[in-house]
Amino acid sequence: MKKEFLLQSLLQEEIEPSPLHPQFFQKPTLELAQELLGCLLVKETPDGTASGFIVETEAYMGPGDRAAHSYNNRRTKRTEIMFGESGLIYTYVMHTHTLVNVVSGGTETPEAILIRAVEPYEGIPLMQQRRGLEDVRKLTNGPGKLTKALGITMMDYGNSFTDSSLYLSPGIKPEMISAGPRIGIDNSGEAKDYPWRFWISGSMYLSR
Repeated sequence: MKKEFLLQSLLQEEIEPSPLHPQFFQKPTLELAQELLGCLLVKETPDGTASGFIVETEAYMGPGDRAAHSYNNRRTKRTEIMFGESGLIYTYVMHTHTLVNVVSGGTETPEAILIRAVEPYEGIPLMQQRRGLEDVRKLTNGPGKLTKALGITMMDYGNSFTDSSLYLSPGIKPEMISAGPRIGIDNSGEAKDYPWRFWISGSMYLSR
């Protein structure tokens, strides 16, 4: 299993999760999308705590990005949070699945980073129960799968990743990062080819 748990195999000792400082999120979106790789995504619920190391992200670059919800500065009840401070939680529902994003770009630019996949860390039995399956490799290898496994819901919308029951903690620095086109945005013109998806090379937990 060590080969499958790529990041955990690099651990020298058990991690005690603690929220990242708000300053961590004050960087350009494409840079932040890569800096998030290896961070620990933690969700505390009455049922217990579950967490995983982020292994795949996608950046959505706001008004000029046809694939972004905020393309052309589109401002709706759903996208309103994207116009807030970096580090806020943007959740939305797609095909009955909740997806979770990190708001980025600052209050002047409505950008966000989708968390596409994580490597399970804490609370694996709880994740298996929530997902109804045993295969650890399939628990969190997709944006809708990871939210169900961790217990992330629309109730998290608008909260902050620095001071809520859903937060980001320092984790492990990846040895190698890859980049390529984003997934599932075929109707977004030239934007479908932008290399704004980032992942930890060699991870067994990527979305596809």
